[in-house]
Amino acid sequence: MKNKLASILVIALSLSFSNGFSQENEEEQSNIQTYTPSKLLNKGQWDIKFFNNLYTETKFADSNGNTQNKLRENFFTSTVEAFTGVSENNRINIGAIIEFRSNTIGGRQALSVFSLEDTNTDRKGITSIAPAIKWQPLENIGNFSVQTAVHIPLVKNETENRIFLDQSSWIFQNRFFYDYTFSGGKWQLFTELNTEYSFGEETSFANNTFLLVPGAFLSYFPSSKSTVLGFVQHAQRFGDFTQDYTALGFGGKYQITRVLNLEALYSNFVRGNNNGLGQSFNLGLRALF
Repeated sequence: MKNKLASILVIALSLSFSNGFSQENEEEQSNIQTYTPSKLLNKGQWDIKFFNNLYTETKFADSNGNTQNKLRENFFTSTVEAFTGVSENNRINIGAIIEFRSNTIGGRQALSVFSLEDTNTDRKGITSIAPAIKWQPLENIGNFSVQTAVHIPLVKNETENRIFLDQSSWIFQNRFFYDYTFSGGKWQLFTELNTEYSFGEETSFANNTFLLVPGAFLSYFPSSKSTVLGFVQHAQRFGDFTQDYTALGFGGKYQITRVLNLEALYSNFVRGNNNGLGQSFNLGLRALF
């Protein structure tokens, strides 16, 4: 009888240890490691992002790449994205994107975009909405996905009183995502190719143009709940109007709770043609449930 009780106790302790170890391993894999932009959601799962970008510009590069100083201009974009999984095989997500912008000119300080004043040096408002679908084209490659969206402009006049708010043309956008985690799980490479075709509004500077924006992000995970990263992005617009720029940056992410993630990024526009040059400060909050 004693031997039987001892055997039961050993089995119970083994199961308890095994279950605890399994839970610990599950906890080791955080959302910021697992749910990269390449990863699709399970059916019924939600991903809501609140991302804020403040770009402040003090130089302009002409068509030959020559730069000159200019009065500071500031461009703030606040984006809300909401996606949910809808397919049994977890290969299709649907969602929507909405953008709010606040821009100032005339040498005003960068934080002037948060002013509630209505002056002749600022413009603000909700500028676009976009229905979107995210899908996994290849069944056997779960870390490759495509996000397709049609951005519907809510702006009639791109520029008023010399203040540009947002483009008034429609945008057909496809974003291609791929990530690769190196052995050991401490390093991860994420790549993106954003493609946009602008059409519809003849008065828009971007009408009948294509925009290609490749980017590469290299992340290191000091812990399962945090990451630091560096990245490079290049944008090339061609068609009826041409421009390009290259930006370098760094940042980090931290998982506050099982649901909430915090993200902060900084980038510097180091070169360009027919484009402004400045710095970008980004802060985002993500809820995944």
